[in-house]
Amino acid sequence: MNTGDIIFLDIEKLNSEGAGLGRKDNFVIFVPDTCPGDTVKCKITRAKKNYAEAEVIEIIAPSAFRRLPECKLQKVCGGCTLQHIQYEKQLEYKKTIVEDTLYSIIGEKVVVNNPVSSGKEFGYRCKVQYPVRCGKGNNTRLYAGYFKTGSHELVNIKYCPVHNKICDEIIEFIKTEGEALKITGYNEISHFGELRHIVLRFSEFSGSVLVTLVINQESLTIPAKFKMLAEKLMNNFNNISGVCLNFNPLKTNVVLGKITRLIAGKDFVEEKLCDITFKISADTFFQVNPSCANMMFGFIKNYISNNFHSPSLLDAYAGIAAFGITLSGLCSSVMSVELNENAVLNAKEKIAENQINNIEVLASDTFKYVKQTDKVFDITILDPPRKGCGENLLKEIIRVTGNTVIYVSCSPKSLAQDLKFLLKNGWKINEIQPFDMFPNTSHIENVAILKRV
Repeated sequence: MNTGDIIFLDIEKLNSEGAGLGRKDNFVIFVPDTCPGDTVKCKITRAKKNYAEAEVIEIIAPSAFRRLPECKLQKVCGGCTLQHIQYEKQLEYKKTIVEDTLYSIIGEKVVVNNPVSSGKEFGYRCKVQYPVRCGKGNNTRLYAGYFKTGSHELVNIKYCPVHNKICDEIIEFIKTEGEALKITGYNEISHFGELRHIVLRFSEFSGSVLVTLVINQESLTIPAKFKMLAEKLMNNFNNISGVCLNFNPLKTNVVLGKITRLIAGKDFVEEKLCDITFKISADTFFQVNPSCANMMFGFIKNYISNNFHSPSLLDAYAGIAAFGITLSGLCSSVMSVELNENAVLNAKEKIAENQINNIEVLASDTFKYVKQTDKVFDITILDPPRKGCGENLLKEIIRVTGNTVIYVSCSPKSLAQDLKFLLKNGWKINEIQPFDMFPNTSHIENVAILKRV
């Protein structure tokens, strides 16, 4: 198989990135923007030893499960790789992706439940992070959107169907008024330009939006033009709760810098989970799909209620202690551990507000805490970053956990790697329940319940 070859393929299934998988003479070829059941004419764009990548030239016979994407930029944006597939079929394919990923890493078949539907196919995403770029040459326009797949080429987006339409309106306003105020967009090659990212937090509970503007500036002085932009935003949008300025002068792909200052209004929005209202700041982690998160939290809450009586709980990678707080009524004691100090402050405020007496929130690295503690918890909840936990942390988790680990993960690959280690060290998988937190994308949230053998 060589680059440039023209071939015909029948698409069998999807890989973990949402690309279609077909075979030519038993050689695997991945083709984006296809659907299982498609017959396509395609061109090889990259040939490797064990597989190749191709692009569609023509769909000869479309799958019965194809549909027209809601977004005209679906093919170039790189975000919603499954938007051309009927939603019920997306759920089936995602289950297969999880099963295939677990099998390829663990080496044995693992039973996976049918995914729980998001409930909302569009308008579900409550966090938006758009990089901002400047025009070329003398063009002073501001552009904001997502990057094309596998590149840093920006797609300027005016309408995105997966988040609330008020977010589109706010971003367009920032671009237009920013240009009028002579705010420059960031150039990642030269490291010049002022505005790097626009970050929005939309509250499904209250309908309010927190706006954070990330600027390329080391000094913590708030520029006058950004003060004026904040005033304009607050005056033109009744549902903006506040505007913050985040300072990120580093040459990095990390969106937020370490310091955020409030310019106008409040520096948080409120969101509700399991009838408890949480404060969400600019830099605190919170599920991007609150409706689906409610179902996931309810699932975990029901499991603990049905299988334990007043257990002790370790809530690791706790964020704003959403798990710890919502589960505290079922537990004898809860220890929530989180590195982000703002998240810890938000959690402590919520605990005091609700007069919860059996939960402690500690500002610490999770590994550092479990390495030093002598406590043993009946249940440990893990909700790590996308890269997973790793063996060193899991060794300590095994030591400090009685008989149940509840592992929440948005990455089937890192989940499988960590489960493989636990399975080799005296644990078994009790249940894996996917939740479709990210409709129209290839991503899926999974809750794995593990028991000590």
